[in-house]
Amino acid sequence: MLHANYWLSGIAGHSIKHELGIPLATTFHTLARVKAEGGDPESERRERAEAEIIGCADAICVSCDEEEEQFVRLYGTPPGGLEIVAPGVEHAFFTPGDRRGARHALGMGDGPVMLFVGRIQPLKGVDVAVRALSALGRADARLYVVGGASGVEGDVEVQRVRALVSELGLDGRVHFVAPQAHHILSTYYRAADAVWVPSRSESFGLVALEAAACGIPVVANAVGGLLSLVDHGSTGFLVNDRDPEQFAAYTDHLLRNPSLAASMRAAAAERGRRYTWSFAAARLRRVYTDITARSLVNCS
Repeated sequence: MLHANYWLSGIAGHSIKHELGIPLATTFHTLARVKAEGGDPESERRERAEAEIIGCADAICVSCDEEEEQFVRLYGTPPGGLEIVAPGVEHAFFTPGDRRGARHALGMGDGPVMLFVGRIQPLKGVDVAVRALSALGRADARLYVVGGASGVEGDVEVQRVRALVSELGLDGRVHFVAPQAHHILSTYYRAADAVWVPSRSESFGLVALEAAACGIPVVANAVGGLLSLVDHGSTGFLVNDRDPEQFAAYTDHLLRNPSLAASMRAAAAERGRRYTWSFAAARLRRVYTDITARSLVNCS
């Protein structure tokens, strides 16, 4: 039994399946056609490799119903079938806590705090978060960007975002923080009034789940797995077309309504508790049992 969870490891898995005659289960964190829909085209080599893996995998694991529907729409039903296996969250780290204490630990002070967590690359939309902070119209609000440059365009994107910060007069209000270990990252979540997830596409959206597990409302682009993780009006808000004005409006509504914010924090924490690694492991064991008990998919 072999489980490959990235397209390059999938190439190796495809070859090993044929060499050893063992089942191949595959998880794609992103897919070329999905990224292309969001305006981030990938190489022909990657798309061709993914198509070959899809045609030979004995099971393909997806994170949620939305990812399953998107997969079928773009690739059809694969010969090995699709299995929904949602990731978990490490509740030993990501759990609700005292906001004031978190801010004191991080030296943040008072005032609204917005948080972006993720790789700095065009796909993730840090520029949307910066524009949303500008549109929020609160001089005391700050945005913390936790993450580093990623991919071939990462360094250029960091420079572009920093230039945008200066252009919009937000120097001193947007703070760039290097990637953090889980026990520190969870403190950043707990310090936030809202977490912004403006990605062009997300197969699942682990940041949104980590935020929810910490009891923090999420304002996210209405795409992919974020549609499953964010209950609009209950645990956060979903935004159409990554509109910075909508991000700002929903966040302002949250800041002006403490009772709504409190109910969202409670609902988010309850949602986050549903996702555990033990349940994910149990689902994978079932998938592995099923595919080892049937004939291998013939490579198409």
